[in-house]
This record gives sequence, structure tokens and C-alpha cells, in this order.
Amino acid sequence: MENIDALLRKCVDLGGSDLHLKTDTGRVYVRVNGDLEEVEYPHFSDKDFRDEMKLMLSEAQLKRFDEQLELDFALEIPGISRFRGNLYQQRGHAQAAFRVIPYEIQSMEDLQLPKAAFDFVERPRGLVLVTGPAGSGKSTTLAAMIDHINRREHVHIMTVEDPTEFVHDDHVALINQRELEVDTLSFANALKYVLRQDPDVILVGEMRDLETIHLALTAAETGHLVFATLHTVDSVQTIDRIVDVFPTAQQQQIRMQLSVNLVGVISQSLVRRKDGRGRVAAFEVLVATNAIQSLVRENKSYMISSILQTGSKSKMNTLDQSLANLLEKGLVTLDDAKGKAKDVGEFMRLININPDKPHDGPAAGGYAGPQPTVAPTTPPPATEPPKPNTPGPRGQPNRPGYKRE
Repeated sequence: MENIDALLRKCVDLGGSDLHLKTDTGRVYVRVNGDLEEVEYPHFSDKDFRDEMKLMLSEAQLKRFDEQLELDFALEIPGISRFRGNLYQQRGHAQAAFRVIPYEIQSMEDLQLPKAAFDFVERPRGLVLVTGPAGSGKSTTLAAMIDHINRREHVHIMTVEDPTEFVHDDHVALINQRELEVDTLSFANALKYVLRQDPDVILVGEMRDLETIHLALTAAETGHLVFATLHTVDSVQTIDRIVDVFPTAQQQQIRMQLSVNLVGVISQSLVRRKDGRGRVAAFEVLVATNAIQSLVRENKSYMISSILQTGSKSKMNTLDQSLANLLEKGLVTLDDAKGKAKDVGEFMRLININPDKPHDGPAAGGYAGPQPTVAPTTPPPATEPPKPNTPGPRGQPNRPGYKRE
């Protein structure tokens, strides 16, 4: 796999997060800081790529790709990096996308995860969800949280992933990582038997279907700390997605289960850094307080956003508040933050810019902090100063509204 090996190395050297191979045109693209860039590389044919696939994959994997025309797999170049690969077919040609998975697992502190995340990892049981669109760093966040537990708690951690991305060594904890199609047949199958494996902490790579979601909730309900991901963009959509997967007759029961077992939701998005050194995450954070539990139970998830906006004392915040904070610190530009905002009007109000007026000047090229409040000017003196109060019949001021006795 000479060509693929060289391209993956080049992707890492460029600081890329993803590598795309188009075998019908022979073109190569690398995603750097969120943007795709074409890379100069000698043209290679579809046949060359398929020949390298035979060296890269096992016979069972090749057979599965031929049958299903889709394949997820993990790949490693020793001393360079691990990679999550996906093969797919386009107009009769095999194509590939690779995600770079660094060897080093960043700490929660290095990633600047929200304060609530440090509370979540200390909970003895419950369900913690990390959500966001594809490529938003969910796996990196979860790996940091699992590593935090792994280095501090004498527990048994079980993970089920497709495929295994970050590899954890045993530190203080005992950790076992199971990969779909290699160590287990499905997420649901693994979760059916996980409770017999004496786990304390369970990581579900993705809650894809009704059975997996139900089993994850059951595991949380039976006294385990469960981490999982969903491809949803915010907390409200996350809760609605979980409930809506189930038949109508079961949804009230699921709301009750979710309200009791949910610990919190972290929804994240990556924003390009102003200094060009990669990307930084913005987070929406929901903590399952009594008020949140009540709204989930009573099917009033549409009211959650207002609690997030005013929930700073409970370590909650909206995505727009997180973006405004990144902007105030000078980590991102106004245009990039605005492009990721959930409610542009609300975001602009948070940074004291009227969304209905053009914002030329310092804020247009980069946020300069909240605009100062202008002190009111002293009103000019009246042309005729008011007459001093004159005493009334009992020494009381003779002012309007006073009633003589």
C-alpha cells in the first residue's frame, strides 16, 4: 500500500484531519482546519487502488465491502498515527475517506471542556451524551473523558465502537475495547451481554437504533455510567430524537426513563481559530437539573432553550453563549463564530451588535469585546429654577399632592 501509506503520511505532515481519495479522477484532497484542499500527487488508477486495498484489508473485510459496497475499518501506520477509514463506491469506482486519530489522547483540561463535563465523569451512574454533526470532535471529547476516569478510578470500562478509534492502555482502571464486526456483531448485541461482564463505565460509540438506545438507557438505569454519541446538533434535538425513535405507545415511558437517568448533554461544534492553528470547540451544555427533568418528563423539551440561557449557575450555557465567549477571548473571528451560531440574531445581541444594522468598523474584522456603556449626560439646568418648598400650616412642605388637615 505504497501510495495510500505515503498519502496518509502527507496528510499528517500537513496537519490534516481527513484524507479523501477519488479513484475515478485520481485526485487527492486533505481537510485542513475544516477546509478541503487538493494535494498534488501522481495520478493513480482504480485498479491500483483496489490492489492496495488487498494489502490493507483482510479477506473478510474485502468480502464484506464487495457485498455491501460500504466498509468501516481502522488502520495504523506505526510511529505516525491511527486512522479511521471508510470505503464506498461512486459511479462504479471505489473511493476512500480517512480520519486521522492521534496516538496521544488529549486531557479534558487541554481540550478546555466545559466545567460540567468534570462533574459528569465523577457521577457513579447515569447517561452522558456527547452530540454534534460529523467531524465535530465528539470522539476526541469522549476519549478525553474516558481517559480522565481511566487515570483516576479503580473501575472496569467497556467500550463498543465502530471501529475502535483512540486506543486506551490500562492505567488505574481496567479497560476493554470491542470493535464491531471484529469483536462483536452489533452495538445491540454487545450491550445485551455487557452487564454480565462486570462493567462500571460503558461507552457506546453511537446510539443508532431503537434497540441500542433502549439497552443504553437500561444500562444507565441499572447503576452504570454510560457515555454515548448522537448525530444531533443541540440538546433539544437530542432528547426529541431519543424519544421519537420509539413507538408512540412507549414514548411516555421513555421520557420517564430519560428524565430519571440523564446526567447531561454536551453538544459541540468546531470553529476555525483566528491564529490559524487548528480549530477550537464551542459547546452547548445541558445539566439534568430538577427543572430539566420535569420538562423532559412532561414533553416540554421546547422550553429547554430558555433554561440553558439562564442556567449559568448550574454550569449550563447555549452554543451562542459559548461562541460569544470564544470571540471575547480573541480565539475566533466574528465571521467564523457567526457562521456557527444557532440563532444569529441572539448571538449578535450577546456581543452587543445590533443584528438589524450593518456592523462596519472594528467588530467587522474581529471582535473587539463588548461595547462600553455610554454614561448619560447631565441634563441642562431649567431656565427658571424651581421655588423652594415653603412650610405649610404645621411646618409640612407645601408640595403637590400634600393634603392639608
